[in-house]
Amino acid sequence: MPTIDDQEPTLALARDLIACASVTPEDAGCQSLMMARLQQAAFSVEPLRFGKVDNFWATRGSSGPLLVFAGHTDVVPPGDIERWESDPFIATEAGPDLVGRGTADMKASLAAMVVACENFVGAHPDHKGRIGFLITSDEEGPAKDGTVRVMEALRARGEQIDWCVVGEPSSTRELGDLVKNGRRGSLNARLVIHGKQGHIAYPHLADNPIHRAMPTLNALVTEPWDQGNDFFDPTSLQISTIRAGEGVTNVIPGSVEVLFNLRFSTEVTADQIRERCEAILDQGGLTFDIEWSLSGEPFLTEPGALLNAVMQSIQATTGRVPEVSTGGGTSDGRFIAPSGAQVVEVGHVNATIHQINERVKLADIPQLTRIYEGILERLLID
Repeated sequence: MPTIDDQEPTLALARDLIACASVTPEDAGCQSLMMARLQQAAFSVEPLRFGKVDNFWATRGSSGPLLVFAGHTDVVPPGDIERWESDPFIATEAGPDLVGRGTADMKASLAAMVVACENFVGAHPDHKGRIGFLITSDEEGPAKDGTVRVMEALRARGEQIDWCVVGEPSSTRELGDLVKNGRRGSLNARLVIHGKQGHIAYPHLADNPIHRAMPTLNALVTEPWDQGNDFFDPTSLQISTIRAGEGVTNVIPGSVEVLFNLRFSTEVTADQIRERCEAILDQGGLTFDIEWSLSGEPFLTEPGALLNAVMQSIQATTGRVPEVSTGGGTSDGRFIAPSGAQVVEVGHVNATIHQINERVKLADIPQLTRIYEGILERLLID
């Protein structure tokens, strides 16, 4: 049965981080552990607290291109403790796996980043360029006072990130089988379609907004927003919630509320989507109010120095040639990419993230460290 020594550096640090019950937006001491280790490796460390959210920025080196490791210390709540095989905040070996809240998303990745940098700096103290860390405790929450605020602070002081490795769990079945070189945009809408309430037996005296909405909602769902491209699937609109009525059978409702989301490619902008949606609603002859919320614009890192280094390091470490994808949900990469940085996400297998008994394979823990160290070597050694 695969296992690794409890004193293996990445496993030991991962255990310490998992022991911090850092349910978003609490950091619960994770960042102090990381900052202390980085300071010992000659990083300059700067805590950055915005609102109730702890973040930190750390750098090593004084000139040249900047490679940043980005991630989050916060985790989602563990859920029903009784359903866990073990205490979710005690990293526990279960056969070939390490079980605990945040193992995959993303404390084992954070540990791998720190240990990889320690190893790299120890072997190459005079490396070229700079190494950075951008760590937040607000990724699983509203994401208002975390990475987005740190990026605003860095932009104000003229700091430019060249390459960014985000430690989100990108792998699907085996470590390194997939990396994310971008993400789709995410646009949310709250639509209220108005009618006229009335008695169900006298429909001519009312105006049923559900009936009026159905053809137009179908038109929104079936609208061909774009065809996608080599990196992105076509844009998709999905309705998540429809609410109407008083919970009785004899009243026609006065309005219907619809919540929907579009995950969109680089072939269309958020403004274009809004305009087309509202034009379709107007064409349906509806009386409506709509509120929009943009969670993030799409971003893409095309093949280049960073993606090449990631692919080569994964192949050298695991023997696998990763698939490159822009699928999945949003990540904090959406706040970093607009600065002009190349952004790639590479981390543990994501099959159990946010689940009861979240886990990673023990054998993957030191392997991810070697992958990160290989990226450093390919970018910061002449």
